[in-house]
Amino acid sequence: MPGTVRAGAWDSCRVSEDSTTVETAWLTLPELVEALGEPLGRVRRRIDDAQLIGSRRHGAFAVPAVFVVEGAPLGSLRGTVFALRDTGLTDDEAIDWLLRHDAVIGTAPITALLQGRKSEVRRVARTLL
Repeated sequence: MPGTVRAGAWDSCRVSEDSTTVETAWLTLPELVEALGEPLGRVRRRIDDAQLIGSRRHGAFAVPAVFVVEGAPLGSLRGTVFALRDTGLTDDEAIDWLLRHDAVIGTAPITALLQGRKSEVRRVARTLL
C-alpha cells in the first residue's frame, strides 16, 4: 500500500535522533529461523537468492530486522539488492545505503520500500554508479 508503512516492520526499529539513519535490531540465523518460521536451509536459500541480505559487522552473520515484515522478507528488497549490487556496492554498503536517509528520496530507502515506493528507490539506486 503506497503511503503507509506495513504493520510489524518497525517493531524493533527507530529513526536515530539526527533523523538520518534507521536503527534496527539485527537477526542472527537462529532468530531468522524463528521470525520466518522456516527451517535453516530455507532461510539460507533466501539469503543466497538475495531475498535477504546481512552482514558480519557485529560478529555473527545477521540481517537487519526491518528487512523482515509480517514474518516474511520484504518483497521489494530482492530487486533492490540486485540493483545495488549491479552498481558495485557490497552487501555492507547496500545495507548502509538502505538504512541511511537519501536526499533524493526524501527518507531512508528502506522506509520508502516499506511505503511501496520500490520504483523510485531502484531508480535512485541505479544512479549510484
